[in-house]
Amino acid sequence: MSKRPRVGVLALQGDVREHARVLSDLGADVDLVRRPSELSAVDGLVIPGGESSVIDKLSRAFGMQQPLRDAIAGGMPIYGTCAGLILLADRITDGIDGQQTFGGLDVTVQRNAFGNQLDSFETDLDVPVLGEPPVHAVFIRAPLVLDAGSGVETVARLADGRIVAVRTPTLLGTSFHPEVTGERRFHELFLDTVRAA
Repeated sequence: MSKRPRVGVLALQGDVREHARVLSDLGADVDLVRRPSELSAVDGLVIPGGESSVIDKLSRAFGMQQPLRDAIAGGMPIYGTCAGLILLADRITDGIDGQQTFGGLDVTVQRNAFGNQLDSFETDLDVPVLGEPPVHAVFIRAPLVLDAGSGVETVARLADGRIVAVRTPTLLGTSFHPEVTGERRFHELFLDTVRAA
């Protein structure tokens, strides 16, 4: 692999451009991924925020669901924000009828855990793996990690202890949207994983 990692942003729905911009600014070659052939050309993938049930349906319509599951099982580094975290979860609560995930993270995630758009909020989070300063996090119709398996590391919690960021050696998930606040350290962490893989 060249010094510049080639990473994709799943471009079925959601805040695709914001992630592509951050990754490009950090020195990655970025592809927008909608088809299996495009997925097979990248070394890592971001699943953006958006509407998890819509991304689920479109992934099936575009023939992407099984290739994504295969990529996750094969160890491709993947970073999911908000809806992306929901789609990486093995289990979801409050999903719409028939909603599926790609899986890979041994977590249970609650959709829209904080309420609707009007209940969006911002807060500062201590994220030890990123060091100082704290992360200014924006939660928009955000999910919450209700429980995490023994192989999943908790990366960040709210002040009340609820889990909002997790990772494994290859997967990273945040309930919030660092791409909208200028916070780049999660994308840097993801790109470090891509380079190591």
